[in-house]
Amino acid sequence: MATNDRQFTGSIPEVYDRLLVPLIFEPYACEMAERIAGLAPRDVLEVAAGTGVVTRALAARLPRTARILATDLNQPMLDHARARSAADTQITWMQADALALPFEDGRFDAVACQFGAMFFPDKVKAYGEACRVLRRGGRFLFNVWDEIGRNAFADIVTHALAELFPDDPPRFLARTPHGYNDAETIRAELGAAGFGAITIEAVEAIAHAPSPEQPAAAFCQGTPLRGEIEARGGSLDAATRHAAAALAARFGTGPIDGPIRALVVTAAR
Repeated sequence: MATNDRQFTGSIPEVYDRLLVPLIFEPYACEMAERIAGLAPRDVLEVAAGTGVVTRALAARLPRTARILATDLNQPMLDHARARSAADTQITWMQADALALPFEDGRFDAVACQFGAMFFPDKVKAYGEACRVLRRGGRFLFNVWDEIGRNAFADIVTHALAELFPDDPPRFLARTPHGYNDAETIRAELGAAGFGAITIEAVEAIAHAPSPEQPAAAFCQGTPLRGEIEARGGSLDAATRHAAAALAARFGTGPIDGPIRALVVTAAR
């Protein structure tokens, strides 16, 4: 049984932004924004912007003369992001497919994508679009999660749900967010799209949560894992409690910390 891994609708954007973003996305958003700010770009395109954590980090670090165009395929995620930053005139929000960007060639100095490349159904095509809209000498910066075994909270939640649904375990986290992390594959696909001077480095961080319940709810209710649980006839609350119990068994019942690891990629046009 499978669900749409690219569908972030209903209550998912709000839960995602409230729980998952501070848990695992903010450290990498700040790191990516620092890298991009160091390039001193005038025009930045963000694809797969989600609820805007990188967008906000960029706006805080770039001069007001820099322009940020943030896009996402999912309108509900974009709506949530826009609502949080509606007063910031430095940012323009637009629904767009990363595989068919509606922009002219050579428009941007930098293209950013945080934890979105894993969702692209045709990665070479998406990378080719990023390459096309970059100016000569521009940079494409993106990151992807490393294998799920190196990301403790996601790994434990996945194993916990497999206990509840042994005949058809929900595998969204392992299949998609943590399913695209072979450096040689990434390098080859970027090369096929026209990029050169490719660097890929592993960046580790620590996810902090006030209790096991927060990461359990973040993953079970703030990602398409929710649809997999419901499609199997499971109780969302029961699945979240079971995942929280598994996290508590590993880390304790108070504030918990877990290792996370991502690959950070930079490619030159």
